[in-house]
Amino acid sequence: MATPKASVLLSDISKDEGHLGSGAIHVITGPMFSGKSTSLLRRIKTEISVGRSVAMVKSSKDTRYAKDSVVTHDGIGFPCWALPDLMSFPERFGQDAYDKLDVIGIDEAQFFGDLYEFCCKVADVDGKTVVVAGLDGDYLRRRFGAILDIIPIADSVTKLTARCEVCGQKGFFTLRKTCDTRTELIGGADVYMPVCRKHYVNNQIVINASKKVLDSDKERAESCVDTVATMVQV
Repeated sequence: MATPKASVLLSDISKDEGHLGSGAIHVITGPMFSGKSTSLLRRIKTEISVGRSVAMVKSSKDTRYAKDSVVTHDGIGFPCWALPDLMSFPERFGQDAYDKLDVIGIDEAQFFGDLYEFCCKVADVDGKTVVVAGLDGDYLRRRFGAILDIIPIADSVTKLTARCEVCGQKGFFTLRKTCDTRTELIGGADVYMPVCRKHYVNNQIVINASKKVLDSDKERAESCVDTVATMVQV
């Protein structure tokens, strides 16, 4: 026969087990201008319409349109928490309020280093639904952040496409229009454009060639400066 203390412990365990594994992870990815944020907001608004409690989070690095809102390229916005990391969200949001949440939306997820850890905890342990939107690749078509890490633990993955700005066909990749080589360079249509495979390859060749010319010019300019400096010292 179970003692009163054991019964309380069993009750707590059963309560916790009710959350275990009851959540879900849905991933929305694709190149820039493919409608990831739009799809995320559509999903969040659908959850709200059926009475579920939601919260939206985005990286504090993204300040392009608004600091405290997820904003699509079309200007549609939704209030959010702008954070440098995800694991601090429950504390910042308030534990009691967090416990009542059903759904958490994450935009620009590629900027969160703790994305995998957070998604595992929220879906597997806390029993909540997480809808994640972000880039799966950078401008060089390499993996970007931890988006690809959560594919194996996701319930669904939606890969969106844009429209190639050169030919109008489906655009699968993000082309950077500048010679800046930083992986994280936040910008909009002034810096990036969606392109198909053919025009990604063709334009990348042009951009790389331009970069070589610019680097060569820079080296020559620096050499001239050094020469002038030496002459002045003499």
